[in-house]
Amino acid sequence: MKAKKVAIIVGGLLVLFFVMSQPGSAAMMVHSILGMLQSAAESLITFVSTVFSP
Repeated sequence: MKAKKVAIIVGGLLVLFFVMSQPGSAAMMVHSILGMLQSAAESLITFVSTVFSP
């Protein structure tokens, strides 16, 4: 349990360092991740509506 807590703290510190040292790159990465999630959600909606359409 202790190793998991340390890993979470170290990971959080690395993310914080990345955001503070390269905010533009971090923003672009978040933007691209959100774009991929939006695309996946739209594909899922299209699939479900096609399956359940009469």
